[in-house]
Amino acid sequence: MKSIDWNSLRGFHATATTGTLSAAAQQLGLTQPTLSRQVKSLEEFLGLSLFDRVGRKLVLTETGAELLRHIDKMADAAQSVMLVANGSPKAVSGRVRVSASDSYSAYVLPDICARLKAKAPLVSIEIIASDTHANLHQMEADIAIRHARPEQPGLVGHHVGDTTAAFYASTDWIKHNGVPSTPEALAATDLIGFGDATRLAAMLRTLGFKVDPSDFRLMSDSSVVVWEMVKQGKGIAAMVKEIAILAPDVVNVFPDLAPIASPIWLVTHKEMRSSPRIQVVHDLLARELAQLIAG
Repeated sequence: MKSIDWNSLRGFHATATTGTLSAAAQQLGLTQPTLSRQVKSLEEFLGLSLFDRVGRKLVLTETGAELLRHIDKMADAAQSVMLVANGSPKAVSGRVRVSASDSYSAYVLPDICARLKAKAPLVSIEIIASDTHANLHQMEADIAIRHARPEQPGLVGHHVGDTTAAFYASTDWIKHNGVPSTPEALAATDLIGFGDATRLAAMLRTLGFKVDPSDFRLMSDSSVVVWEMVKQGKGIAAMVKEIAILAPDVVNVFPDLAPIASPIWLVTHKEMRSSPRIQVVHDLLARELAQLIAG
């Protein structure tokens, strides 16, 4: 029986993960015609169609997607061998998708990703910025940064540590409106809310703030929009300290009040946690975030 050509599998994997022959050829250091022949050779060897052409992109067929899942496992196994042999994250390659809130994605992750690149230069990071949770069961992300322990079966959580949040306003807003005298006076200010006003008001009441849903003067479903409104002097909103400290013209309006605790968890699917590329990024992220919230 004729054995499979490993170069063809490698070419298929690169084409499937990049989506085009040109990008895959550049990644592998091959000419596009050479790579095209490898992919065609694999299809002929298997007697299967692995791609459909949609415009300039190649889209996996159902059979191609199934084959990719198996080759991903082979690639992870090869990465494990390299990681053991070299003992360094620099030996690991591939793309890792990290899901985080809009604000964490915009203000925290860029600097962390730059440091990750220095430590694992062959790994590509894709940031999925959303204030709704990515579905790890459907592989919408490889790693999620969350502020609550994962409860769903099949998910593995690592508690990085606890950060804190407080209410902030710009110095310009305070200049024109003054500082609220007590937390009870918060409802009478230009309060900016994030997400669902009813749920947010209920959560704040459990923390001792007498706030009703109607007290929010401005609302947004984006934490970045909320924070930008605060920075631009539109009102008061809560934010975690590691983001607030980056804005020099924003101050804590209740500095004597105990801060609001907010845990940070790194969450992965248990079937993906053993992947070397995900393991490397997970561990580097954990160290970076722990140092950030401790500072």
